[in-house]
Amino acid sequence: MPGELTVLVNPVAGRGRAARAARPALDALAATGMPVRTLVGADAADALRQARRAVADGAGALIAVGGDGMASLALQAVAGSDVPLGLVAAGTGNDLARACGLPLGDPAAAGRGLAAALAAGAYRRIDLGRIGDTWFGGVLATGFDSRVNDRGNRMRRPRGRLRYDLALVAELAAFRPLPYRMRLDDGPWQELDATLIAVGNGPSYGGGMRICPDAALDDGRFDVTVVGPCSRATLVRVFPRVFKGTHLSHPVVTVHRAARVALDAPGVTGYADGEPLGPLPLTATCVPGAVRLLAPPSGP
Repeated sequence: MPGELTVLVNPVAGRGRAARAARPALDALAATGMPVRTLVGADAADALRQARRAVADGAGALIAVGGDGMASLALQAVAGSDVPLGLVAAGTGNDLARACGLPLGDPAAAGRGLAAALAAGAYRRIDLGRIGDTWFGGVLATGFDSRVNDRGNRMRRPRGRLRYDLALVAELAAFRPLPYRMRLDDGPWQELDATLIAVGNGPSYGGGMRICPDAALDDGRFDVTVVGPCSRATLVRVFPRVFKGTHLSHPVVTVHRAARVALDAPGVTGYADGEPLGPLPLTATCVPGAVRLLAPPSGP
């Protein structure tokens, strides 16, 4: 039905947290008087097909309940359209919602904020990154951090966050700086050794790791954080500082700004918003105002 609110839910995300979060959010949205429909896909591909169909049919808004995985899926459906995006942050990462100043871990408050935004027609345009046909709102990760993801995804045990902690330790043991080629906008290709290169439309990934702390969602450019070659001991000292964004002051870290970033390095997978994109080379382009984000009238 055109104009209805379409709520996208992953019932298995966050050990069922998204499914439980949907109810208070749905109750708040029902107060708008607009018809509300819930979509639950059989899998991610099916959920995306349904979401795209809802957007094509003129949904009043597409609202993602869950973490960054659901937010990323919703972005693929709404980017470049006039259908607003709403976020109910109920996952383990929530980096896009965090960057937008939206409630975290409080679905009822998120639902009330979305209802208020719908009533007031309040939204903000935010930029997105685009790599081929894939959109991202947060960070493109390449290098040491993406290799930790690769290893963690290959591991069957343990479950949860501990698996990636163990993957990080294992990658540290095998760590070597990587030979990169990087091109910013129309500049020349640069050859450099680096531990990692992160391309930030937003400031954080991994549930609050502020790898690109000064990145803004509405400035039409990426922040590109380059962690140069360093020893394992230096990496162990510097990497934890990303939680506060204070790593930028370390001499091995440099920051660039560009609207288009091309990266190449052997044996490196790119991850955008935590989702694997495939091996480098990859080129990311910042698309200004690519999505209308529902934001409470008193929000940022």
